[in-house]
Amino acid sequence: MQDLKESKKKLANMSNIKNSDIHMIYVLLDGVGDLPHPDLNGKTPLEAANTPTLDKLAKNGVIGEVISVGKGIAPESDIAVFNMLGYKFHHDDYAGRGVIEAIGVGIDFKDGDLALRGNYATLNDEGIIIDRRAGRHIEREDADGIAKEIEDQIKFSFPNTSVVVSPTIGHRVTVRIRTEGEKLSSQITNTDPAYARVDGMGIAKAVGDFLRIEKCLPLDETENAKKTAKLVNEFTEQSTKIMKESSTNKKRINAKKKSLSCILLRDAGNKYPDVKPINEMYEMNFSCIVDMPVELGISEVLKMKGFAAGGLTDYEEKAKVAAKAMETENAIYVHIKGPDEFGHDGDAIGKMKNIEEIDNRFFKTLLENIDFNKVAIVISADHSTPCINKGHSDDPVPLLVSGKFIKNDGTTRMTENQAKKGSIGLIQGADVVKTSLNLIKSQI
Repeated sequence: MQDLKESKKKLANMSNIKNSDIHMIYVLLDGVGDLPHPDLNGKTPLEAANTPTLDKLAKNGVIGEVISVGKGIAPESDIAVFNMLGYKFHHDDYAGRGVIEAIGVGIDFKDGDLALRGNYATLNDEGIIIDRRAGRHIEREDADGIAKEIEDQIKFSFPNTSVVVSPTIGHRVTVRIRTEGEKLSSQITNTDPAYARVDGMGIAKAVGDFLRIEKCLPLDETENAKKTAKLVNEFTEQSTKIMKESSTNKKRINAKKKSLSCILLRDAGNKYPDVKPINEMYEMNFSCIVDMPVELGISEVLKMKGFAAGGLTDYEEKAKVAAKAMETENAIYVHIKGPDEFGHDGDAIGKMKNIEEIDNRFFKTLLENIDFNKVAIVISADHSTPCINKGHSDDPVPLLVSGKFIKNDGTTRMTENQAKKGSIGLIQGADVVKTSLNLIKSQI
């Protein structure tokens, strides 16, 4: 009888509490999910890491599992983050990562242009890709220099066609191709052999060694798709030749650095996305702290106010800015990049140490600067990046909803194994924010 009364009381409270009454910091740890690894004695990086602050949060919260996009789908970050923010696209209505990144880096983009995400990559003399990221850490001067050479020298077979090559962070590049007066098609395949394009969505493929640049093919029989594929192949062929002869690359090779041999392209898009702004969706002030081009594009598309908070690893600054934002915002989304890169590099020990650093520098600082009696902290990941795979996977990621006012469900750590036992259960990425808000309302 007492339990029934409590349930009725909670339901009554929930109906009186609005989303705008809640204060929530929502943190996605990029690619933090993983699988057991031999370098960590069969543990995952989350399990092996010493995380006293995350442990404290877990003991003041409830845990569950999330399939960020869908079972059997190893998603790219863009579609994963959209889902984790509550936006579930029906594949063919998704604009594509190329467009999102173009928007994020401020490229002049309009409907009918073709936008693609690219990677600077290194080839050997036989044309085999020996590093999809050309060493990952590329000096800005080199990245910009080669991009300008490509823009200046490339000549397309179709008149009034131009290209913008915009390097962003590290090996990442955004490419926009425009033919004045004509609409280019997004119905083309990737040249990056590590990713497939399925109805507008980028999917990581299980790949082996000896990868080569793939030819871009039309995905339908329209003349528009055929023409667009031809333009992409012209870009690939000519830019690879330009890069081979580049003085910048000659200097890199002399300095024992990896050559920027080609640009691998994926995730074509040709239209500006049409979505409901996030503040309208949740009826609250939802802001963000993000760094990567794709994240900046997502924030622009969703009309999320962005807060500057230092560079990628300025964890204390990000924590302090997030805490300060609670004075004016109801919710702030914080994306932390670190763990994903170690996953791609297959470095389980490095990923474990990065998680420990985030625990000590970000989460510890965050707790020191918020009123944990009033502010809830929600933590998850956009996807798993298992070190043994060196790529994204469809494995579920942990979800933690924490606050001083939340009754613990018996779990004590935010790990993959404990997530299976948590009271939240297994949910879809598109339901995370809604589920978290309802859970917080039920506990206030």
